[in-house]
Amino acid sequence: MALRLVQVNFKARDDSALGRFWAEALGWGVSSEGPGVTNVEPVGFTWPDPAAVCVDVVTVPDPETVRYRVHLDLATTSAAHQAELVARLKGLGATPADVGQGDVPWTVMADPEGNVFCVLEPREVHRDTGPIAAVIVDCADPRAMARFWGEAIDWTLHEVTDDHALLRSAKGVGPYLEFLRTPDGENVRTRVHLDLLPYPGDDKAAEVARLEALGATLTDVGQGDVPWTVMTDPAGNEFCVIAPS
Repeated sequence: MALRLVQVNFKARDDSALGRFWAEALGWGVSSEGPGVTNVEPVGFTWPDPAAVCVDVVTVPDPETVRYRVHLDLATTSAAHQAELVARLKGLGATPADVGQGDVPWTVMADPEGNVFCVLEPREVHRDTGPIAAVIVDCADPRAMARFWGEAIDWTLHEVTDDHALLRSAKGVGPYLEFLRTPDGENVRTRVHLDLLPYPGDDKAAEVARLEALGATLTDVGQGDVPWTVMTDPAGNEFCVIAPS
């Protein structure tokens, strides 16, 4: 038994506007599964597929303003591409952001609703990831996160140190999932979280129970009666187990 990481979920004031931004930023298309939800995925993409972790933007009444523990890193192929992408993103409404990064080769930005992301300098490791190089999760203990997430999803652990843990789809495609040690490890509410999907034929309730046995916790964020299950990992990061369609 294992789950698939299928999308990154953004809480938003305006799902349509933020979805359009991310579609333009990534060169992807948009669709909607209903009012208040915008799906961003590659054109012609058949969901789910490990070749891409999609973006799901959901309007909520009052998105929290918090320190972001989850963000996207965007890939570039050259210094010129990095500069061009940063300029294009500014034209779409992104702004430079200072999160205390200092003098680094990547560019930290915020989308039109303030969600922080990074435009990376060219890196060989990201040459075949697609536009999203990595989904980054801040944490206090990358080794502990590697143990939990290595069991929770069907991704392969590529590297683990005291400072970071790196996982990727076992098929060797799509972005990386990186847990990055940060000095500030307290639990905070976040506007961005991961969505996991069971494989066809697997029982969602059994998967939720398996995650609880691994150290995850059922969580009430006011979701009410919904078909997905909201949980937090052992470090307090919110994620959802969604029902197969």
